[in-house]
Amino acid sequence: MTHLSDLLAAVSAGGDPGPFALIRRADADGLELFAGPVRTVDRLADIPLPEGAPGPRTLALVPYRQITERGFACVDDGMPLECLQVERYERIELTEALAALPDRPVRTSGAAFDITDEEYAAAVERVLTEEIGRGEGANFVIHRTLTATVQDPPLVAAFAALRRLLLAERGAYWTFVVHTGSRVLVGASPERHVSVDDGLVMMNPISGTFRHGDTGPERAALLRFLADRKEIEELYMVLDEELKMMAAVAEEGGQVVGPYLKEMSHLAHTEYLLAGRGTRDVRDVLRETMFAPTVTGSPMENACRVIARHERTGRRYYGGVLALLGHDDAGRQTLDAPILIRTAEISPAGALRVSVGATLVRHSSAAGEVAETHAKAAGVLAALGLGPQAARSAGEAAPRLADDPEVRAALAARNAPLARFWLDQRAPGACVLPVLVGRSALVVDGEDTFTGMLTHQLRGLGLAVTVRPWHAPGPLDGYDLVVVGPGPGDPGSTTDPKMLALRALLAGLLAAGRPTLTVCLGHQLLAGLLGLPLHQRIAPYQGLQREVDLFGTPRRVGFYATFTARAEADGLDTPYGRVELARDGVDGAVHALRGPGFAGVQFHPESVLSPDGLEVLAELLPALLPPTAGRFESTGATGSTA
Repeated sequence: MTHLSDLLAAVSAGGDPGPFALIRRADADGLELFAGPVRTVDRLADIPLPEGAPGPRTLALVPYRQITERGFACVDDGMPLECLQVERYERIELTEALAALPDRPVRTSGAAFDITDEEYAAAVERVLTEEIGRGEGANFVIHRTLTATVQDPPLVAAFAALRRLLLAERGAYWTFVVHTGSRVLVGASPERHVSVDDGLVMMNPISGTFRHGDTGPERAALLRFLADRKEIEELYMVLDEELKMMAAVAEEGGQVVGPYLKEMSHLAHTEYLLAGRGTRDVRDVLRETMFAPTVTGSPMENACRVIARHERTGRRYYGGVLALLGHDDAGRQTLDAPILIRTAEISPAGALRVSVGATLVRHSSAAGEVAETHAKAAGVLAALGLGPQAARSAGEAAPRLADDPEVRAALAARNAPLARFWLDQRAPGACVLPVLVGRSALVVDGEDTFTGMLTHQLRGLGLAVTVRPWHAPGPLDGYDLVVVGPGPGDPGSTTDPKMLALRALLAGLLAAGRPTLTVCLGHQLLAGLLGLPLHQRIAPYQGLQREVDLFGTPRRVGFYATFTARAEADGLDTPYGRVELARDGVDGAVHALRGPGFAGVQFHPESVLSPDGLEVLAELLPALLPPTAGRFESTGATGSTA
């Protein structure tokens, strides 16, 4: 096979042309054809990336179950990690591809969702009540799958659907057909998961779904959507979650660019672009970013547990990625990986699956999330003949509402309340506090990789930082400061191993007088040890920005919490000395506390929702540390993080 026409001829004759992929990336004026043998590997680290001539070397089809590489929960359906090793590569003009691809309808039968609208609505209500309402996280994505049977040969149907997508869909990051021999995937994914080119790592969180009307997109309705509180907060939350990932794969973390409007045929989304410099192997980048919060939730580790509890079936390739790995002209590794959404999987026997999910947040409604799943599936279902084509007047190009001045102003306004630390270019050393230079901090992670963002802020202030998970034992001597960080769960639990371990850690820190900072969950546990009662909020503070009085100074900060400590006075006498409390004047919620050598904040100073977060850290940290440099030495008591 040396040309698209040869491949199509083989398919038309009823033959198998062998594994291949036909891909249009973003708005390219052509498609790329990759062909070669397929190899199955166990781990992302095993994806072949041989040296040699520049260009793409491997196209990896990564299933959702690969999340187990990070130790996260999933319903393991056994889907393989398949790697197409590129031996043949060519570019094809778009007009040539459209002329060659079959112009025919796709015939299917028996189309139905695996769970009904009513069942999905009930699942939404359960997650809102049992998970978000009880402090298990800020947002979760629950999926459902439309199944059908394709009446035509799978590749014939896939080529016909690809042609329709190329003509009718817009705004896709990748539009593609991939044939591995075991399955065919056809789709138009709007979302770049992660890319690496010339050392620049980029991610592209997309959230918020504006459904077009029967006559197409309407400007007034779009402006109402852009002002909708639920949609704004949903985008902020996935932005925070992907900044956590960027903190792991880019040396200085990610810089936020945008937001933008991504317009597609049946709907529009809002999106940000994150960029940062990194030097890690691209397979490590893939591993550390499994998988996007837009298809899982936040915090990531607990989101995977919630998905496994409520979905109860495997996701196959939904939420995974296609990953094109290669080298550039200088021999540097490259990566381009869209998320596998808006994608149909077709088996050799013609079984069709289209999975779709909705992001559930505290303001979600069951009816709204059901409608969102239908809207998200509309583009690929239309290409498969299972739904109507997008409304458009004959001969007219679709209007670009993203160019409208009011739309652009509404998008730009979304950045006004956000932390400039993540939006602006950061000059090295610009935030350093001389009193912190040469000192070290241990950050204990309570299963929320907000600790990665917190690490970048602490380093920006001048500290040398080590991160350790809560369950990993280790010495505390040698660190000037211990930071007990955020995480999901009930801080009042007397049986949860994480709560028991972190509570014991904090008790040891207090007893030894070690300088300690606590954030969110750590703050709640510290407050409990100091004798303050803990309460579950009626309305969770998940992804909520507030201005609070912080020891006499108004500060605007972001909360991700369901529980809070409460107090009736601004001070508290404890066995560890007098503690000053910054509390809410209405309900007594303790937003922050500080005592001799320790402090805690209920909010997340590292969040993009905390424009004053860096200043808060700059005020609290110097007061926690002794006036002279040098690591804290043990006074007889020893500590560990487990």
